[in-house]
Amino acid sequence: MAAKTDHAQLAEGILERVGGAENVDSAFHCATRLRMHLKDSTAADQQAVGELPGVLTVVEAGGQFQVVIGDEVGKVHQALVRHLPEGEPSQKQEQEPDSAGEKWNLFEQFIQMISAIITPIIWPLAGAGLFKAFLVLFTTLGLLDPEGTTHLILDAASDAIFYFLPLFLAVTAAKRFGADQFIAMAIAGALVYPNLVEAQQAGESVTFSGIPVVLMDYSASVIPILVATWLLGHLERLLDKILHSSIRNFTKPLIALLVMVPLILMTVGPITTFAAQGMAGGITWLFDVAPWLGGMIMGGIWQILVIFGLHWGFVPIFLSDLGSVGHVVMLAPLMPAVLAQGAATLAVFLRTRSAARRQVAGSASLSGLLAGVTEPSIYGVNLPLKKPLYFGVVGGAIGGAISALGGSASTSFVFPSFLAFPAFLEVGSFTLLVVGVAVAMVISFTLTYFWVDREADPSESAASVTGPPVDQPAPQPQRSSVVTGGSPAVGSGSSGAGRVRSAEPGVVEIHAPFLGRLIELSSVGDKAFASGALGDGVGIVPESDGVVSPVEGTVVSVASSGHAYGIKTAEGVEILIHIGIDTVQLKGLHFSPAVSQGDHVDIGQQLAAVDFDAVSEAGYDITTVLTVTNSDSLTDVVAEGAGEAVPGAVIITVTP
Repeated sequence: MAAKTDHAQLAEGILERVGGAENVDSAFHCATRLRMHLKDSTAADQQAVGELPGVLTVVEAGGQFQVVIGDEVGKVHQALVRHLPEGEPSQKQEQEPDSAGEKWNLFEQFIQMISAIITPIIWPLAGAGLFKAFLVLFTTLGLLDPEGTTHLILDAASDAIFYFLPLFLAVTAAKRFGADQFIAMAIAGALVYPNLVEAQQAGESVTFSGIPVVLMDYSASVIPILVATWLLGHLERLLDKILHSSIRNFTKPLIALLVMVPLILMTVGPITTFAAQGMAGGITWLFDVAPWLGGMIMGGIWQILVIFGLHWGFVPIFLSDLGSVGHVVMLAPLMPAVLAQGAATLAVFLRTRSAARRQVAGSASLSGLLAGVTEPSIYGVNLPLKKPLYFGVVGGAIGGAISALGGSASTSFVFPSFLAFPAFLEVGSFTLLVVGVAVAMVISFTLTYFWVDREADPSESAASVTGPPVDQPAPQPQRSSVVTGGSPAVGSGSSGAGRVRSAEPGVVEIHAPFLGRLIELSSVGDKAFASGALGDGVGIVPESDGVVSPVEGTVVSVASSGHAYGIKTAEGVEILIHIGIDTVQLKGLHFSPAVSQGDHVDIGQQLAAVDFDAVSEAGYDITTVLTVTNSDSLTDVVAEGAGEAVPGAVIITVTP
């Protein structure tokens, strides 16, 4: 789009030529194009829209009227939805084809959603978890007074992100569900508001307009704020539809807070509390009649309960047992449950070849094993990879049964971790507790180490650095797991998809983002890309399940669905990596972004983990398009022809 193009004027021009705002049923945008569902497609003048300044081309496909605009599409979209009678259908997500939807596993969709929402805050979680682990270690070794003000300040610094986790999740969830992030944060703030927390801890009776409210501890919770933000998105769109624009700005937040805060407190709290109490009562009964079975269930499901916030229902039982009999039997199975997840994360750390995953797993495993802080492990490693979580559950269940058989119990209220072992010395068989923990860790570590994908292949990494001999074709690549690779050696490259040559001075080389088969841009099954409207480039049919950065530069855009990434190099070359055709309609399913807007990336650094097989099975073309979006302003852009490519091989050469 030309720099002087007026976004509002362009939006009005588009609406006028598609039959007016009343002819638009819904509108949203992906990385480069404005997508509209029109009530009457015959009323739209495709040629007239295509001639508007700032429009690259127009495509009608999949029941959508697609106006290709480029990087400025978000601003045009914002201007356009202000004129729509339905308020802001920009936030309305496209519906997946029924056939594709039937193939999706609901639990996998849930995992994908949780991972996508938590990914942006994984590094702060990992850092705070490591901070907390060292704080616990220093306190246990007597190097830090737990009653001193130094400890108080350090504890606040390490624990704040966990305690106020709902506020952080409100921001990322709002982006995911199309809600106002500040209204979502206000709702999250109400859930952890000090007066409500104090009332809950004191067991005070709370009502709202005479209706009893069952409070729960929402600190460090995940599900309640996700539910609240999802509902908020729907409520906002309804309010946008019925509120007049002259009062909408202040009445929408007012109504949203008035409705959502009491609603969540009166629904999520009671449901979670009653469910937790019911499960706690049942497991307590099992401990009386069959301790090993109670221990197995407790050790197996504990981390799942933590994810859903149901674990808080067990805390009163722990405290009651501690006060009445002086020890807590139900804490023993939690030792193998927690340490099994830490061991699974440690296995990922030792096994993976993904540098980004290794960094998260290293600190996360340490915080989980030393301090019992498993959030970084669960949300940063085990849950996204799924198998480590499952293996941790298996190990925790078996280890929990063994520890319960010995009647092990804690004489103080502790967070399960390596540093908590002394609390179990006085009651029951300490030996069986140690055996249970050891068995749990060995099971989860071993299964994870040998059964979880390594996320990169060493031969691929080697190829990205050295490549095959000059003038010899690259070997046929095999399907592999996620490729993250490393940066190619300085001066490496290829004169073809898999050949090596020296980099020329003043030339920007764009490398293959994964193992794949190159096809000419004109052969890509999308008219907008095939026509070159979005710049010169290539199509790549993937043969591996990960996408790495093809250049060094700054991430300037990341699609909320994780299917498209924009990168700008220091030389001003603007790259678009669009994963699959029309994959925006998957709404993030099967995509796990590893970077955020504003990040600096190196060649070979992971941009996203993608399950291409699942995307293909859902009915989408997995051809990935890599284009230089500002080709017209550059001296020369030369793309390689059809052939094979490996990570690190040069597939596009640009002269700025």
